[in-house]
Amino acid sequence: MKRKSKLIKTISLFTLILSSTSFAAVDEQSGDVNYRTSFGSCPARAAGTLTLQLMKNFEANHSLKDLKYKILHEKLAEKHFISDYKISYDPLRKFLKFTYECPEPLMKVQIYKSNGLESYEAILVDNGQLFDPTYEVLLRSEQKLNYDLPFLALPVGEMEDEIQTKVTSLVKDMDLIFRKKLSEVIINESKELTIILSIKGHPSSVFVGPDKWEEKVQKLRKIVSYMETKQKIPAIINLTNPKKVVVKFKDKF
Repeated sequence: MKRKSKLIKTISLFTLILSSTSFAAVDEQSGDVNYRTSFGSCPARAAGTLTLQLMKNFEANHSLKDLKYKILHEKLAEKHFISDYKISYDPLRKFLKFTYECPEPLMKVQIYKSNGLESYEAILVDNGQLFDPTYEVLLRSEQKLNYDLPFLALPVGEMEDEIQTKVTSLVKDMDLIFRKKLSEVIINESKELTIILSIKGHPSSVFVGPDKWEEKVQKLRKIVSYMETKQKIPAIINLTNPKKVVVKFKDKF
């Protein structure tokens, strides 16, 4: 397991006691400087905490350069789940503007430590990084995430960069309607992919195999869509041989 793929973003305890009120943008005043925070898709509590830290620094130094150095040196964007940010200052109006964006959560991942016995959960997001589960909690508390995330199951030691990137790309490219049908994504020791779907509350097992994941998932989406129009639930879909797709059905809905 590569060390950098296990990086987990943390958040200060102070963030957790802030108000959960979420706005697209909020104007405030601190000292003689007015400022606006645009939260974008970020949890307001996390972004708000970051803004307070940055404003304290700016009031002391009045320097955007020092502000950006602080963000990089202390890894504040990572600690507050920020994937992208922009900071601008109008000296005539004494107006500082913070604009934040955060990644979309894709899956829950069980990460095993090197001894293979202890494990911890993380959230895989759409830029391929792993975030602390607090990220999901914050999003749900502000109604910015309203559906269950699927689970990613891997054998011990397989959360490596290549697999992480492939799975991220695969799930990210799914439309949200289909993604909500995902219950579990499983990769075995031979790096063969199996997908468990939940269709009308019924499980469907999809055997994808070790290769051509994107091509096969495109076929899978068409199969599921067609079967839904026919009011049938596919119990098993075997896509390991893309030239010979095997489908076994359940009863009608």
